[in-house]
Amino acid sequence: MTATQVMDGARHATGTRLALVSADGDASRVGLLEAPAFQRPAGPLRSRELYAAAHVIPRPTGENVPGAPADIDWDATLDYRRQLWSWGLGVADAMDTAQRNMGLDAAATRELIARSAAAAKEAGGSIAVGVNTDSRTEEVLTLDEIEHAYLDQLEFAEAQGALPVIMASRHLARAAQSPADYLRVYNRVLGAVSSKAVLHWLGTAFDPSLRGYFGADAWQQASDLVIALIEEHADKVSGIKMSLLDADAERAVRARLPEGVTMFTGDDFNYVELIEDDADGIHSDALLGAFSVLAPNASAAVQALDAGDPAEFRRILEPTQELSRQVFAAPTFYYKTGVAFLSWLNGHQDAFQMVGGLHAARSLPHLSRIVELANASGALERPELAADRWHSMLRLNGVDA
Repeated sequence: MTATQVMDGARHATGTRLALVSADGDASRVGLLEAPAFQRPAGPLRSRELYAAAHVIPRPTGENVPGAPADIDWDATLDYRRQLWSWGLGVADAMDTAQRNMGLDAAATRELIARSAAAAKEAGGSIAVGVNTDSRTEEVLTLDEIEHAYLDQLEFAEAQGALPVIMASRHLARAAQSPADYLRVYNRVLGAVSSKAVLHWLGTAFDPSLRGYFGADAWQQASDLVIALIEEHADKVSGIKMSLLDADAERAVRARLPEGVTMFTGDDFNYVELIEDDADGIHSDALLGAFSVLAPNASAAVQALDAGDPAEFRRILEPTQELSRQVFAAPTFYYKTGVAFLSWLNGHQDAFQMVGGLHAARSLPHLSRIVELANASGALERPELAADRWHSMLRLNGVDA
């Protein structure tokens, strides 16, 4: 038996019954299962490079209401990142999972980057951070202003020793009149990268304001510009994260990448098939919000690949995909609520709260389905604690648990 396997290949009931509630108010109960016996890796993961896009944890007594500046519990937020590093994953910070553009203001974003980068140095962990134009609060910027906003954040990220992830800019989506405008801005930004950077192609499911990004609504046309940019700056681009939730699109772009440029899947619906080798032995690495709450499962699955056991990889990771699809269900940009909810259930934060009050973005039946699927897929790290917290939440909301 490998170190990643559950004790005897199966998980047993704990004796606790887990209460669930449906959209029509019907209540049911299922058996609460033991946590899988996953083990942290003894060394770096070898077969795949995994980054978890991490969320931020607010101070429970802070004024984290809609429109207020983020009041973050820095100890809990950084400890969460240390947990991710301990499983062999890198951390992708200050991205959309951290509620960037949905509650995490510019000052908090900059502090998060500095603190996380310092913690990564102490832990010996990999750190990538988002670079965007959101330090400017105006709705409309000129292309010159967009370039300067990007360059300011790029300089700061590199000064912290973090790998920059060049995120899609809402400002650029509004300002660009043609594909040439995207080429102009990205050529300027990538030309200023000191070492390496990762591009981020974020789809409209995550941010509807990015429609037509890279100069076309159809990914087939937009990908031509993306590939041209990567080929022009192959010495600066180490990879691209695709978050279109379209496995065929990712495979098509992956096949066109220059040698040495990595595809990091951002597809939280289809990551299992994209991370495993295809018929030609080609695969994606990963930079996923889903892996923020599935770090033990993802680590164990890649440890199985490291041991030459792709069947075990799929056995461990495939059950988590239905959970991820629930967390990222439409409207997809509210997936962050499910990430924070699972963090709370698993004991990584003291309260189910989010900056900007975003913990109210999902319904009780939606969260109940997350609980059900997390239990079934081995994503509850401390099942009894999770059940106790979930049942207290049900009672608070008038449901007999």
